[in-house]
Amino acid sequence: MDLPDTLAGKLYLLACDPETQRLVSRTDLDLLLRAAALTDLQLRGLLQDVDGKPSATGRAPQDLNPVLADLLSRIAETGPHSWGWWIRLHGRGNSPDRPAHPVRSVQDDLAKRGWIRVEEHRVLGLFNRSQITERDPRVRKALAATASTTLRGPVSQVEPADAALVALADAGQLRTVVTRSQRSEFRDRLAVLTEQTGPVPPALRNAVHSRNAARAGT
Repeated sequence: MDLPDTLAGKLYLLACDPETQRLVSRTDLDLLLRAAALTDLQLRGLLQDVDGKPSATGRAPQDLNPVLADLLSRIAETGPHSWGWWIRLHGRGNSPDRPAHPVRSVQDDLAKRGWIRVEEHRVLGLFNRSQITERDPRVRKALAATASTTLRGPVSQVEPADAALVALADAGQLRTVVTRSQRSEFRDRLAVLTEQTGPVPPALRNAVHSRNAARAGT
């Protein structure tokens, strides 16, 4: 069984509630998916950390996922900014100088590749609501099983991408992957996974906290 080839794609599927056919944690999912794309590029050796900022190491391979390729090219063409700056960058899909919204970009990519089906419905004649159907429910179950094993299995056997998946989900407060009780139970394990993943999870956690504080008016 094949799985999506990006961390952002995997986290998007894990954020889908198969019962309601809607996304959970929608308010901060854009931060999480942008952080996932940055981490993916770093794991592939296409980004490196230079004084707390991502720096492109070269041109994008021809077969690189277009969501990742677009972000890489923008980082290469833009002046140096912190990891957190890139995580918080809001997309405006019709603006040539800004990347498309990360949730929409990842969703469109997954739909194009046949992982999901997205249907738009008009609610009360006022706004659109997306209904998301996973074409193969086994994929999400496999991803959830990987996350569970990453939390409980030997650290020495955890693949870097799996460590990143769980570390990002925790930092982005995606409770379908790391619940509040698991965050307490596996606090030490999550700290190790976060350290292994690098600078993006802490930057993501700060971005989420800053947004929550802004919502609360503090």
